[in-house]
Amino acid sequence: MKITKLELFKVPPRWLFLKIETDEGITGWGEPIVEGKADTVAAAVMEMSEHIIGQDPMRIEDMFQVLYRGGFYRGGPILTSAISGIEQALWDIKGKFYNAPIYDLLGGACRERTRVYSWIGGDRPSDVGLAAKQQVAAGFTAVKMNATEEMHYIDSLSKVDEAIARIAAVREAVGRDVGIGIDFHGRIHKSMAKILVKELEPYRPMFIEEPVLPENNEALREIARHTSCPIATGERMYTRWGFKDLLAQGYVDIIQPDLSHAGGILETRKIAAMAEAYDVAVAPHCPLGPIALASCLQLDTCSPNAFIQEQSLGIHYNQGSDLLDYLKNPAVFQYEDGFVKNLTAPGLGIEINEDKVREMAAIGHTWKNPVWRQADGTVAEW
Repeated sequence: MKITKLELFKVPPRWLFLKIETDEGITGWGEPIVEGKADTVAAAVMEMSEHIIGQDPMRIEDMFQVLYRGGFYRGGPILTSAISGIEQALWDIKGKFYNAPIYDLLGGACRERTRVYSWIGGDRPSDVGLAAKQQVAAGFTAVKMNATEEMHYIDSLSKVDEAIARIAAVREAVGRDVGIGIDFHGRIHKSMAKILVKELEPYRPMFIEEPVLPENNEALREIARHTSCPIATGERMYTRWGFKDLLAQGYVDIIQPDLSHAGGILETRKIAAMAEAYDVAVAPHCPLGPIALASCLQLDTCSPNAFIQEQSLGIHYNQGSDLLDYLKNPAVFQYEDGFVKNLTAPGLGIEINEDKVREMAAIGHTWKNPVWRQADGTVAEW
């Protein structure tokens, strides 16, 4: 079997899908995307296609090595996201060839279902208590929210008070047993993060996510001294080499690799195994489309330290299209009691509605994240 064609589809709300075809008629789908840089990643995928066309799609490890190590410059969000989408599609082909879900080819299932959480509150969180109640009523046992809006290196304590009041409202609305993930989104610098994590402790967050930017991960040592809340990070980190020092330092409790950014399914399985050796949990990042989510669930199903899965249904980014719109059978992602059952169909376990993909690709998107500024005019982290 040989790869014959790669085709990309830029579809709303902000996604990029990849279809890989073979000479035996088996096709695979992947989701190579950096949010806000879809055209850049698409160019990287097509540049890599010269290493892929005519090759055996079953040689996934070798293909990864060529795409990652074959260039003098490697790593980073663009290149590894391009590799990730290609790799997902190759696994989809391999699973279909062997008539097995991908997790069966990676050691088999170690669970029957995976816990999922739902986003509340949007970029500038408001009305989070009511939103949390609605998600719990819909069956979710965990929610996640942004902690703050923009925040300067040293900022007003009133912003801290406002953030604490929002989290307190959520805890009061949902009770003590619902998990609350609090995403700092890298918006907060070390000095203010120390204050926030200490103030948040009485509300027992499920985790505190990206309390500082990943390029400042050395600050996690100081932040960990101020809280016993689990610390999570990793959505903007790539390949096992990017996670190596973080795990060795021992200040993170949960890693959040993104299977459309970190290097794909097998690469993230290796990262999860590294984390397991350090007694660290995995909660894959996935505010993306159905192919990315299916890839994550394949990983979760065969990774014993995966404890919860992000998913984008109803997320504030999904304007105009949503997670289920591109599937022939949306029921594969049916959430019951806050869990989703293992996908059982071959490959990724989903069937893409190609007609819908082509229809929406004709519309496309130009999604970009906003650029925020502080009151003094300096650029703020979004």
